Amino acid sequence: MAETIKLEVVTPRGAVLSENVDIVTAPGYGGEFGVLANHAPLLSTIKIGVMSYKKSGKDQQLMISGGFCKVADNRITFLVESAEFGGDIDVDRAMRAKERAEKRLAEALRKAEHLNQARAEAALQRSLARLRAAGHEPS
Repeated sequence: MAETIKLEVVTPRGAVLSENVDIVTAPGYGGEFGVLANHAPLLSTIKIGVMSYKKSGKDQQLMISGGFCKVADNRITFLVESAEFGGDIDVDRAMRAKERAEKRLAEALRKAEHLNQARAEAALQRSLARLRAAGHEPS
């Protein structure tokens, strides 16, 4: 049996996941990174995106948004704003959110409203990450 690493995902609402896994891949601000068992200590900021992990040969995906990741003592802990399992995501709702965010972004760009532009971009990134985690590549 291959070595595993303890994966924990925590949001302000509480623990979302706590399992021993084979590998974790996450969206850091410096780029996507992977972590295996016995990884060197690491601290990274996390951006909106899809975190994936493999357990017993099966891939799982979570949409995560904004936070931090710490690797130490054969444990990887994510402290993020939100996390949703791909299978729990309502694809139709995520598509509607994507369309709303695109409209808000276009309007903010047209009016040069920088705060609304940043909010719309974040909403768009969350909806796109939800769609990717649910296995639907956004168009």
